[in-house]
Amino acid sequence: MSIVKTSFSQIKKRKIATPKERAVSIAKDRITIILVCFAFVWAGITAGLSYVSWISDGAFKPVNRSKSYSENIIKRSDILDRNGSLLATAIPTASLCVNTKHVLDAEEARQKLKALFPELDNQRLRRAFESSSSCAMIKRHLSPEQQVRVNSLGIVGLEFLPDERRVYPVSNLAVHVVGYSDIDNNGLAGIERFMNDRLQQDLSPLELSLDLRVQTIMHRELSEAMKEFNAEAAVGLIMDIATGEVISMVSLPDFDPSKPARASDEQKFNRVTLGVYEMGSSFKIFNTALALETGEIKIGDVFETAEPIHIGGFSIKDMEKHKHSMSVSEIFIVSSNIGSAKMARKFGAKKQRAFLERLGLTEKISIELMEVGTPLLPPKGKWSDISTMTISFGHGIAVNALQLAAAAATIINDGHFVNPTLIKKTGETVKDTDAVVSPATSNAVRALMRLVVKSGTGRRANADGYMVGGKTGTADIVAKDKKYSTDARRASFVAAFPIDKPRYLVFAFLDNPKRSAKTFGYATAGWTVAPAVRNIISQAAPMLGVLPIPEEELKARDDKIIAPVKHSLSSE
Repeated sequence: MSIVKTSFSQIKKRKIATPKERAVSIAKDRITIILVCFAFVWAGITAGLSYVSWISDGAFKPVNRSKSYSENIIKRSDILDRNGSLLATAIPTASLCVNTKHVLDAEEARQKLKALFPELDNQRLRRAFESSSSCAMIKRHLSPEQQVRVNSLGIVGLEFLPDERRVYPVSNLAVHVVGYSDIDNNGLAGIERFMNDRLQQDLSPLELSLDLRVQTIMHRELSEAMKEFNAEAAVGLIMDIATGEVISMVSLPDFDPSKPARASDEQKFNRVTLGVYEMGSSFKIFNTALALETGEIKIGDVFETAEPIHIGGFSIKDMEKHKHSMSVSEIFIVSSNIGSAKMARKFGAKKQRAFLERLGLTEKISIELMEVGTPLLPPKGKWSDISTMTISFGHGIAVNALQLAAAAATIINDGHFVNPTLIKKTGETVKDTDAVVSPATSNAVRALMRLVVKSGTGRRANADGYMVGGKTGTADIVAKDKKYSTDARRASFVAAFPIDKPRYLVFAFLDNPKRSAKTFGYATAGWTVAPAVRNIISQAAPMLGVLPIPEEELKARDDKIIAPVKHSLSSE
C-alpha cells in the first residue's frame, strides 16, 4: 500500500518535461471548457423547447411557416347516416416540402425522393428544388410509413407539415349522395359540394337521411339485378312518404370516392337526380289520378281498347292485344296505353300540363345536390293532342327518378305534396293544406296499385306478409335515328308499403335489361325490376319498423283497400 501511495504522489507532483506534453495538456483543458459551455447551451435549448411545447399543448411547431400553413388547413366536419354511421371524415396526415436553403445536394435529394415515390413528376420535383420558397411542396398526404421512409433518407431541408385528408369509410356504397372532395378538402360532388360551406364552418357532424343498412340492401339487390339481366345501369331509392326523407339512393355503376380521378364519366353520373328519362307506364298513376280528380271520368267508366289509335302518322298500341273494352281500373291494372290515351284526350292538354306542374314534374326538383337534371317536355305552345296522349303513358316527357318518386308519393299521400330531402329531419313535418288530389282520389289510386301487385303486371313485386302496391313502367329507348328502338328499353317499378297506410315509397329502374329464358323472352319491368323491389322490401321493411302482417289480417286489409274500386272490376 505504501508503494502505491508513493507512486501516485510522485506522478501527481511530476512536472511536464516536454513541449509536446505541454501542448496536449492545454488542448485537453480547452476541450473541457468547450464541453462545459456546450452543456450549458444545450440545457438552455432543451428548456426553451419544453416551454414552447408546454404553451402549444404539446404540439411543437418548429418554424413560423409551418404554423402559418397549418392554420390554413381546411377543417371539415363528419358526414353521418341517420343512425350515426360514419360516411365521410377527415384524418390527420402530413405533407412533404423542401427548404432549398438547407439542402446540401439537390440532385442526390431528387434522385432519392424519385426512387421512393416513382409517381412524382420530374419537372415539378425539379422546380420544387429550384424554388426560393422556404417550403416548396413535394407530396401531399403521406402515410406514417411513408414519413418514416422519408426520414430514413437523411436529407437535410425536408420538412413535414400537418395536413388532413378526406376519407370515405363505406367506399362506393353512398358515393352519389355523399360525393367526394379534392386534395384540399373542397367538395366537388354530392353533399360534399352542396353543403361545402356548412361542412367547413360548422364542425358538428352533418346527419343525412340515409340509412346505411337499407342502402346496403338497395345496392346489393340492384347490383344483382343489373348483372342478371345484363343491364347497362341501375337506379334505386327509398323515401319516407311522411317526411320526404330519402332513406336510400343508389346509382350504378358507381366508383370509389377516394379515387375519383380513376372513375369514368359513366360511373360519376348520378342517374337518380341528374339523368332524365321517359318513365313509361309509371305515369299512368298521374293520368288516372287526374282523370278521377277532374270528375269527368269515373272509376267504372269504360273505354274501347281493342284497336290501336292512329294519329299524326303514329300508332298507339298495347303490348298485349285486348279483345274487349276496359274500365279505368282495368286500364290501370293491365297497363293499357290505348285506354290511358283515350282518358287523357277526354280531359285535354291544358289540364294535364297544369296537373303535372302541381306535382313538380315540369321544373327542376329541389334537393341538396348540385347534380340535378331539368325535365324534358313539350313547350306550352306545342303541347299537342298527340303529346297529351303519349304523356299519359310516360312517353314524350322525361323526368328524373327522384321527381317521379316524389310525385307518386304525393298522389298516395292524400294529395299532400312531398318534398324530398337528404338531410335527417328532427321535428314534426307539417302537411300542406292545399292538396294536389282529394283523399278519395288517393284512396282509389292506392287500391289500383295494390291490385297491380296482387293480380296485374306487378305480381312479382308481391312481398310475403306486406301490403305492397305499385306500378310497372317500361319505356322504349330512343335510338340514334330518333326513333324508338324495338329491342332496347328502360324498365322501372314504383311501389309503396304498406299501401293502405303508406309509409315508404320504393323506386327501382334498370337501363336496357336483356331478355332471358328465365323471363320467357320478356325484358319488361314486371319481369326484371319487380322481383328486385320485392327482395328490397322484404329485407328493408323490418329495419324500418314495418313488420310482416299475419295472413288473416292481410286479407282483411286487402278487402278494405280494394272496396272503393271493387264495383269497377265486375267485367274481369
